[in-house]
Amino acid sequence: MRIHESLTTPDGPFVVIEEDGEVIAAGWTGDPAALAARSRLTGGPGAQGSVASADAVAAYYAGDPTAVTRVAVAAPGTAFRARVWEALRAISAGQVRTYGAVAAEVGSPGASRAVGAACGANPVALFVPCHRVTGASGALTGFAWGVDVKRALLEREAVAA
Repeated sequence: MRIHESLTTPDGPFVVIEEDGEVIAAGWTGDPAALAARSRLTGGPGAQGSVASADAVAAYYAGDPTAVTRVAVAAPGTAFRARVWEALRAISAGQVRTYGAVAAEVGSPGASRAVGAACGANPVALFVPCHRVTGASGALTGFAWGVDVKRALLEREAVAA
């Protein structure tokens, strides 16, 4: 069964969509239908309800950035994107990687642009921390939910941004 919940965070409204206990979409928006469309979910956001991952989001914002990495996710995507998203989940809070470093980690050196595309297509923001990836110079480059949110997340995780 698919359900969604809108949560209030210091970075703005945050919607989580779960199906069968796994997060399938998440992002800083107040519009569950728009999140479902952005995440290419057929069937929309599902019924409004309480998602199991809400406690992990609350714990993240209360100072436990590891809470969201313990949540099961089911992000639909290509095999390459799945490898990138798995690598992103392995980046510890308080650390960042460049797009090029992530490309090398997933066995595709030189594929930094493809890593950037995978980050941009990440349907489960926060749970797959694409905000921990920067440009080669360390600059905060694009983030689907806004560079201000990316900066706030990194600062919350004690990364000098």
